[in-house]
Amino acid sequence: MPIVNRIAGLHDEATAWRRDFHQHPELLFDLPRTSAIVADKLREFGCDEVVTGIGRTGVVGLIRGAKTTSGRVIGLRSDMDALPLTEITGLPHASTVPGKMHACGHDGHMAMLLGAAKYLAETRNFDGTVALIFQPAEEGGGGAREMVAEGLMDRFGIQEVYGMHNNIDPAGTLSVRAGPTSAAADRIHILVEGRGGHAAKPHLAVDTVLVAAQIVIAVQSVVARSIDPLGSAVVSICAFNAGHANNVIPQTAELRGTVRTLTKDIQALVEQRLREVVEKTAESYGATATFTYTYGCPMVVNHAAEAEYAAAVAASIVGAENVRRDKPPTMGSEDFSFMLEERPGCMIGIGQGGEFGVHHPAYDFNDEILPIGMSYWARLVETRMPA
Repeated sequence: MPIVNRIAGLHDEATAWRRDFHQHPELLFDLPRTSAIVADKLREFGCDEVVTGIGRTGVVGLIRGAKTTSGRVIGLRSDMDALPLTEITGLPHASTVPGKMHACGHDGHMAMLLGAAKYLAETRNFDGTVALIFQPAEEGGGGAREMVAEGLMDRFGIQEVYGMHNNIDPAGTLSVRAGPTSAAADRIHILVEGRGGHAAKPHLAVDTVLVAAQIVIAVQSVVARSIDPLGSAVVSICAFNAGHANNVIPQTAELRGTVRTLTKDIQALVEQRLREVVEKTAESYGATATFTYTYGCPMVVNHAAEAEYAAAVAASIVGAENVRRDKPPTMGSEDFSFMLEERPGCMIGIGQGGEFGVHHPAYDFNDEILPIGMSYWARLVETRMPA
Protein backbone atom coordinates (compact mmCIF):
# COMPACT_ATOMS: atom_id res chain seq x y z
CA MET A 1 0.00 0.00 0.00
CA PRO A 2 1.79 3.20 -1.14
CA ILE A 3 1.48 6.79 0.06
CA VAL A 4 -2.04 7.53 1.28
CA ASN A 5 -3.79 9.76 -1.27
CA ARG A 6 -5.22 12.17 1.28
CA ILE A 7 -1.79 12.47 2.88
CA ALA A 8 -0.17 13.18 -0.48
CA GLY A 9 -2.57 16.11 -0.66
CA LEU A 10 -1.20 17.42 2.66
CA HIS A 11 2.37 17.61 1.35
CA ASP A 12 2.46 21.35 0.65
CA GLU A 13 0.74 22.19 3.93
CA ALA A 14 3.12 20.01 5.93
CA THR A 15 6.08 21.56 4.13
CA ALA A 16 4.87 25.02 5.19
CA TRP A 17 4.56 23.88 8.82
CA ARG A 18 8.03 22.34 8.73
CA ARG A 19 9.68 25.42 7.29
CA ASP A 20 7.94 27.70 9.78
CA PHE A 21 9.25 25.57 12.64
CA HIS A 22 12.67 25.68 11.01
CA GLN A 23 12.67 29.47 10.84
CA HIS A 24 11.77 29.79 14.53
CA PRO A 25 13.86 27.24 16.49
CA GLU A 26 13.61 26.96 20.26
CA LEU A 27 15.81 24.99 22.67
CA LEU A 28 15.23 22.28 25.25
CA PHE A 29 12.19 23.07 27.43
CA ASP A 30 11.98 26.71 26.34
CA LEU A 31 9.42 26.12 23.58
CA PRO A 32 6.62 28.69 24.04
CA ARG A 33 6.02 29.29 20.32
CA THR A 34 6.56 25.72 19.16
CA SER A 35 4.36 24.12 21.81
CA ALA A 36 1.60 26.69 21.27
CA ILE A 37 1.54 26.10 17.50
CA VAL A 38 1.44 22.33 17.95
CA ALA A 39 -1.41 22.56 20.47
CA ASP A 40 -3.35 25.02 18.32
CA LYS A 41 -3.06 22.83 15.24
CA LEU A 42 -4.17 19.72 17.13
CA ARG A 43 -7.25 21.59 18.32
CA GLU A 44 -7.86 22.92 14.80
CA PHE A 45 -7.70 19.36 13.41
CA GLY A 46 -10.41 18.27 15.84
CA CYS A 47 -8.46 16.20 18.36
CA ASP A 48 -10.75 15.01 21.13
CA GLU A 49 -8.41 16.26 23.83
CA VAL A 50 -5.27 18.40 23.83
CA VAL A 51 -3.18 18.52 27.01
CA THR A 52 -0.26 20.93 27.45
CA GLY A 53 2.42 21.35 30.09
CA ILE A 54 3.40 17.68 30.44
CA GLY A 55 7.14 17.56 30.99
CA ARG A 56 7.01 21.37 31.33
CA THR A 57 6.27 22.17 27.68
CA GLY A 58 5.19 18.85 26.20
CA VAL A 59 1.90 18.46 24.34
CA VAL A 60 -0.33 15.39 24.03
CA GLY A 61 -3.27 15.16 21.64
CA LEU A 62 -5.82 12.35 21.79
CA ILE A 63 -7.81 11.12 18.78
CA ARG A 64 -10.45 8.48 19.34
CA GLY A 65 -11.31 6.19 16.47
CA ALA A 66 -14.73 5.61 14.95
CA LYS A 67 -14.88 2.82 17.53
CA THR A 68 -13.06 2.45 20.84
CA THR A 69 -14.36 -1.00 21.80
CA SER A 70 -10.86 -2.47 21.55
CA GLY A 71 -9.71 -0.36 24.47
CA ARG A 72 -6.32 -0.02 22.79
CA VAL A 73 -4.18 3.10 23.05
CA ILE A 74 -1.07 3.65 20.93
CA GLY A 75 1.39 6.51 21.46
CA LEU A 76 3.23 8.21 18.58
CA ARG A 77 6.07 10.50 19.57
CA SER A 78 7.81 13.48 17.96
CA ASP A 79 10.51 15.64 19.51
CA MET A 80 10.30 19.43 19.20
CA ASP A 81 13.54 21.15 20.28
CA ALA A 82 16.34 22.57 18.13
CA LEU A 83 20.10 22.85 18.69
CA PRO A 84 22.39 25.69 19.83
CA LEU A 85 24.03 25.94 16.40
CA THR A 86 24.46 28.69 13.82
CA GLU A 87 22.92 27.74 10.47
CA ILE A 88 24.95 28.16 7.27
CA THR A 89 22.50 26.84 4.66
CA GLY A 90 21.53 30.23 3.24
CA LEU A 91 18.08 28.82 2.44
CA PRO A 92 15.01 31.08 2.23
CA HIS A 93 13.56 29.29 5.25
CA ALA A 94 16.79 29.37 7.28
CA SER A 95 16.69 30.04 11.00
CA THR A 96 15.86 33.61 11.96
CA VAL A 97 17.25 33.12 15.48
CA PRO A 98 21.01 33.65 15.85
CA GLY A 99 22.78 30.66 17.36
CA LYS A 100 19.80 28.31 17.10
CA MET A 101 18.73 25.95 14.33
CA HIS A 102 16.79 22.77 13.67
CA ALA A 103 19.87 20.73 12.84
CA CYS A 104 18.42 17.36 13.83
CA GLY A 105 15.18 17.33 11.86
CA HIS A 106 12.78 17.73 14.75
CA ASP A 107 10.99 20.29 12.60
CA GLY A 108 10.31 17.51 10.09
CA HIS A 109 9.34 15.07 12.82
CA MET A 110 6.71 17.52 14.06
CA ALA A 111 5.36 18.15 10.56
CA MET A 112 5.01 14.42 9.87
CA LEU A 113 3.16 13.74 13.10
CA LEU A 114 0.93 16.78 12.63
CA GLY A 115 0.08 15.63 9.11
CA ALA A 116 -0.82 12.19 10.41
CA ALA A 117 -2.89 13.82 13.15
CA LYS A 118 -4.88 15.81 10.62
CA TYR A 119 -5.57 12.72 8.54
CA LEU A 120 -6.49 10.53 11.52
CA ALA A 121 -8.79 13.17 12.99
CA GLU A 122 -10.61 13.40 9.64
CA THR A 123 -10.92 9.68 8.93
CA ARG A 124 -10.91 7.95 12.34
CA ASN A 125 -10.71 4.61 10.55
CA PHE A 126 -9.52 2.68 13.59
CA ASP A 127 -10.81 1.07 16.78
CA GLY A 128 -9.04 2.59 19.74
CA THR A 129 -7.24 5.79 20.69
CA VAL A 130 -4.04 7.37 19.41
CA ALA A 131 -1.98 9.59 21.70
CA LEU A 132 0.13 12.11 19.77
CA ILE A 133 3.14 12.91 21.94
CA PHE A 134 5.12 16.08 21.22
CA GLN A 135 8.15 16.04 23.48
CA PRO A 136 10.49 18.85 24.54
CA ALA A 137 14.20 18.66 25.35
CA GLU A 138 15.37 15.61 23.46
CA GLU A 139 18.74 17.26 22.83
CA GLY A 140 20.24 16.51 26.23
CA GLY A 141 17.48 17.78 28.49
CA GLY A 142 15.76 14.50 29.27
CA GLY A 143 12.34 15.64 28.10
CA ALA A 144 11.10 12.08 27.62
CA ARG A 145 12.16 11.21 31.15
CA GLU A 146 10.22 14.17 32.53
CA MET A 147 7.08 13.35 30.55
CA VAL A 148 7.20 9.75 31.77
CA ALA A 149 7.85 10.88 35.36
CA GLU A 150 4.73 13.05 35.19
CA GLY A 151 2.60 10.03 34.37
CA LEU A 152 2.46 10.16 30.56
CA MET A 153 1.86 6.44 30.08
CA ASP A 154 -0.60 5.84 32.90
CA ARG A 155 -2.52 9.09 32.51
CA PHE A 156 -3.43 8.35 28.90
CA GLY A 157 -3.45 4.57 29.18
CA ILE A 158 -0.75 4.16 26.53
CA GLN A 159 -0.05 0.48 25.83
CA GLU A 160 2.51 0.75 23.02
CA VAL A 161 4.70 3.65 21.91
CA TYR A 162 6.46 4.35 18.61
CA GLY A 163 9.04 6.89 17.49
CA MET A 164 10.70 7.96 14.23
CA HIS A 165 13.98 9.70 13.44
CA ASN A 166 15.49 10.81 10.16
CA ASN A 167 18.93 9.74 8.91
CA ILE A 168 21.05 10.06 5.78
CA ASP A 169 20.07 6.71 4.31
CA PRO A 170 18.66 7.07 0.78
CA ALA A 171 15.42 9.02 0.61
CA GLY A 172 12.44 6.73 0.39
CA THR A 173 13.90 4.04 2.67
CA LEU A 174 13.06 3.06 6.23
CA SER A 175 15.15 1.09 8.71
CA VAL A 176 14.17 -0.88 11.79
CA ARG A 177 15.63 -3.65 13.92
CA ALA A 178 14.80 -5.43 17.15
CA GLY A 179 17.08 -4.94 20.15
CA PRO A 180 19.51 -2.07 20.78
CA THR A 181 19.46 0.62 18.10
CA SER A 182 21.25 3.49 19.82
CA ALA A 183 23.59 3.77 22.76
CA ALA A 184 23.31 4.84 26.35
CA ALA A 185 24.87 8.27 26.80
CA ASP A 186 26.49 8.88 30.17
CA ARG A 187 28.61 11.76 31.43
CA ILE A 188 31.93 11.75 33.23
CA HIS A 189 33.52 14.52 35.26
CA ILE A 190 37.06 14.34 36.59
CA LEU A 191 38.55 16.88 39.00
CA VAL A 192 42.31 16.53 39.42
CA GLU A 193 43.94 18.17 42.41
CA GLY A 194 47.69 18.53 42.75
CA ARG A 195 49.89 21.25 44.16
CA GLY A 196 50.13 24.55 42.37
CA GLY A 197 53.37 26.39 41.99
CA HIS A 198 55.72 28.42 39.85
CA ALA A 199 56.22 27.06 36.36
CA ALA A 200 59.98 27.55 36.74
CA LYS A 201 60.02 25.19 39.74
CA PRO A 202 57.91 22.19 38.67
CA HIS A 203 59.76 19.88 41.09
CA LEU A 204 58.09 21.73 43.98
CA ALA A 205 54.61 21.30 42.51
CA VAL A 206 52.35 18.46 41.42
CA ASP A 207 51.46 19.43 37.87
CA THR A 208 47.75 18.89 37.29
CA VAL A 209 48.05 19.64 33.57
CA LEU A 210 50.49 16.75 33.20
CA VAL A 211 48.36 14.46 35.35
CA ALA A 212 45.16 15.30 33.49
CA ALA A 213 46.90 14.78 30.14
CA GLN A 214 48.03 11.34 31.27
CA ILE A 215 44.46 10.55 32.32
CA VAL A 216 43.15 11.56 28.88
CA ILE A 217 45.51 9.03 27.31
CA ALA A 218 45.03 6.33 29.94
CA VAL A 219 41.23 6.20 29.78
CA GLN A 220 41.42 5.12 26.13
CA SER A 221 42.91 1.83 27.35
CA VAL A 222 39.58 1.01 28.97
CA VAL A 223 37.89 0.39 25.62
CA ALA A 224 41.02 -0.96 23.94
CA ARG A 225 41.99 -3.44 26.67
CA SER A 226 39.05 -4.01 29.03
CA ILE A 227 36.14 -4.42 26.61
CA ASP A 228 35.56 -7.50 24.47
CA PRO A 229 36.52 -6.53 20.89
CA LEU A 230 33.11 -7.81 19.76
CA GLY A 231 31.40 -5.46 22.20
CA SER A 232 30.88 -1.73 21.75
CA ALA A 233 31.91 1.25 23.84
CA VAL A 234 33.13 4.80 23.27
CA VAL A 235 34.92 7.02 25.79
CA SER A 236 35.54 10.59 24.69
CA ILE A 237 37.07 13.36 26.77
CA CYS A 238 35.62 16.52 25.27
CA ALA A 239 36.63 19.30 27.67
CA PHE A 240 39.98 20.02 29.38
CA ASN A 241 40.18 23.08 31.61
CA ALA A 242 43.21 24.06 33.68
CA GLY A 243 45.11 27.20 34.57
CA HIS A 244 44.91 30.84 33.57
CA ALA A 245 48.53 32.00 33.26
CA ASN A 246 51.58 30.94 31.26
CA ASN A 247 53.86 30.75 34.30
CA VAL A 248 51.66 29.15 36.96
CA ILE A 249 51.13 25.43 37.47
CA PRO A 250 47.47 25.21 38.41
CA GLN A 251 46.21 23.60 41.59
CA THR A 252 43.37 21.84 39.78
CA ALA A 253 42.40 20.57 36.35
CA GLU A 254 38.98 19.53 35.13
CA LEU A 255 38.01 17.00 32.48
CA ARG A 256 34.53 16.30 31.11
CA GLY A 257 33.41 13.72 28.62
CA THR A 258 30.91 11.12 27.47
CA VAL A 259 30.60 7.34 27.57
CA ARG A 260 28.49 5.41 25.03
CA THR A 261 27.58 1.73 25.47
CA LEU A 262 25.07 -0.75 24.06
CA THR A 263 24.72 -3.23 26.95
CA LYS A 264 24.32 -2.75 30.68
CA ASP A 265 27.16 -5.18 31.43
CA ILE A 266 29.61 -3.14 29.35
CA GLN A 267 28.23 0.07 30.81
CA ALA A 268 28.96 -1.15 34.35
CA LEU A 269 32.41 -2.43 33.40
CA VAL A 270 33.36 0.85 31.72
CA GLU A 271 32.32 2.82 34.79
CA GLN A 272 34.33 0.56 37.09
CA ARG A 273 37.47 0.57 34.95
CA LEU A 274 37.36 4.31 34.32
CA ARG A 275 37.18 4.98 38.05
CA GLU A 276 40.15 2.70 38.69
CA VAL A 277 42.28 4.08 35.86
CA VAL A 278 41.53 7.73 36.67
CA GLU A 279 42.15 7.46 40.40
CA LYS A 280 45.27 5.29 40.12
CA THR A 281 46.80 7.40 37.35
CA ALA A 282 46.44 10.51 39.46
CA GLU A 283 47.82 8.73 42.51
CA SER A 284 50.90 7.57 40.59
CA TYR A 285 51.80 11.24 40.02
CA GLY A 286 51.14 12.32 43.58
CA ALA A 287 47.78 13.91 42.79
CA THR A 288 44.19 12.97 43.56
CA ALA A 289 41.28 12.66 41.20
CA THR A 290 37.59 12.85 42.00
CA PHE A 291 35.70 10.81 39.43
CA THR A 292 31.95 11.33 38.90
CA TYR A 293 29.94 9.08 36.58
CA THR A 294 26.41 10.27 35.78
CA TYR A 295 23.94 7.98 34.05
CA GLY A 296 22.14 9.85 31.31
CA CYS A 297 20.02 8.63 28.43
CA PRO A 298 19.60 4.83 28.40
CA MET A 299 19.93 2.61 25.36
CA VAL A 300 17.09 2.57 22.85
CA VAL A 301 16.03 -1.08 22.78
CA ASN A 302 13.30 -1.93 20.29
CA HIS A 303 10.87 -4.65 21.38
CA ALA A 304 10.91 -7.59 18.99
CA ALA A 305 7.19 -7.95 18.21
CA GLU A 306 6.66 -4.21 17.77
CA ALA A 307 9.78 -3.86 15.60
CA GLU A 308 8.51 -6.68 13.37
CA TYR A 309 5.15 -4.98 13.05
CA ALA A 310 6.73 -1.59 12.30
CA ALA A 311 8.81 -3.22 9.55
CA ALA A 312 5.68 -4.69 7.98
CA VAL A 313 3.94 -1.31 8.02
CA ALA A 314 7.03 0.34 6.54
CA ALA A 315 7.12 -2.26 3.75
CA SER A 316 3.47 -1.51 2.94
CA ILE A 317 4.45 2.13 2.32
CA VAL A 318 7.81 1.92 0.51
CA GLY A 319 8.09 -1.75 -0.46
CA ALA A 320 9.99 -4.49 1.38
CA GLU A 321 13.09 -3.85 -0.73
CA ASN A 322 13.30 -0.34 0.75
CA VAL A 323 13.07 -1.42 4.40
CA ARG A 324 16.47 -2.11 5.91
CA ARG A 325 16.40 -4.73 8.67
CA ASP A 326 20.15 -5.13 9.26
CA LYS A 327 21.34 -1.61 10.00
CA PRO A 328 23.90 -1.67 12.85
CA PRO A 329 23.14 0.26 16.04
CA THR A 330 24.49 3.77 16.36
CA MET A 331 26.56 5.07 19.27
CA GLY A 332 24.45 8.22 19.22
CA SER A 333 21.70 8.48 21.80
CA GLU A 334 17.94 9.13 21.79
CA ASP A 335 15.88 9.78 24.90
CA PHE A 336 12.90 7.95 23.40
CA SER A 337 14.59 5.16 25.36
CA PHE A 338 12.84 6.38 28.52
CA MET A 339 9.46 5.71 26.88
CA LEU A 340 10.54 2.26 25.65
CA GLU A 341 11.54 1.37 29.20
CA GLU A 342 7.93 1.96 30.21
CA ARG A 343 6.03 0.41 27.31
CA PRO A 344 6.73 -1.92 24.37
CA GLY A 345 7.32 -0.23 21.04
CA CYS A 346 10.03 0.74 18.63
CA MET A 347 11.97 3.55 16.98
CA ILE A 348 12.16 3.49 13.19
CA GLY A 349 14.60 5.38 10.96
CA ILE A 350 13.48 7.31 7.89
CA GLY A 351 16.06 8.00 5.20
CA GLN A 352 16.25 11.45 3.70
CA GLY A 353 19.51 11.31 1.76
CA GLY A 354 21.60 14.44 1.47
CA GLU A 355 25.23 15.37 1.93
CA PHE A 356 25.03 16.64 5.51
CA GLY A 357 23.87 14.59 8.48
CA VAL A 358 22.23 15.76 11.66
CA HIS A 359 23.99 18.26 13.96
CA HIS A 360 25.78 19.86 11.00
CA PRO A 361 25.26 23.62 10.40
CA ALA A 362 24.47 22.95 6.72
CA TYR A 363 21.83 20.29 7.47
CA ASP A 364 18.22 20.70 6.37
CA PHE A 365 15.32 18.27 6.57
CA ASN A 366 14.23 16.84 3.20
CA ASP A 367 10.60 17.86 2.70
CA GLU A 368 10.15 15.24 -0.03
CA ILE A 369 9.96 12.47 2.59
CA LEU A 370 7.13 14.09 4.59
CA PRO A 371 4.39 11.99 2.90
CA ILE A 372 6.30 8.80 3.68
CA GLY A 373 6.49 9.59 7.38
CA MET A 374 2.89 10.76 7.55
CA SER A 375 1.68 7.63 5.75
CA TYR A 376 3.71 5.38 8.05
CA TRP A 377 2.10 6.91 11.13
CA ALA A 378 -1.39 6.69 9.67
CA ARG A 379 -1.08 3.08 8.51
CA LEU A 380 0.52 2.04 11.79
CA VAL A 381 -2.55 3.25 13.68
CA GLU A 382 -5.09 1.91 11.20
CA THR A 383 -3.56 -1.56 10.97
CA ARG A 384 -2.57 -1.93 14.62
CA MET A 385 -6.11 -0.99 15.71
CA PRO A 386 -8.29 -2.07 12.77
CA ALA A 387 -11.86 -0.78 12.79
